[in-house]
Amino acid sequence: MPVRELLARTSSREITEWMAYEKVTGPLDSRLRTDIAASIVAATVVNSQGPKRKVKPSDFIPVWFKRRKSTKEIWQDVLKANAALGGSVVSRDPTQEGG
Repeated sequence: MPVRELLARTSSREITEWMAYEKVTGPLDSRLRTDIAASIVAATVVNSQGPKRKVKPSDFIPVWFKRRKSTKEIWQDVLKANAALGGSVVSRDPTQEGG
């Protein structure tokens, strides 16, 4: 889908949510997840050579974040992405939970 069509059909909020999700999980496009397939092959090759310790595919998968971000840090990333896309923030009164 062309970018122009994507932007016409998708809200800023939804794009921001997908961007945040991708930051946590890694690339959404399965063609870009060759890191997983490559890690399986790498582990198989290393284990076939009879190492002293068996390796797992996860030993070869890149780490997307060195540490987990706090909820507050993730929210700040979402707000930045939202602002970059021209979105707005509608705040609600936290005392009105469930209403």
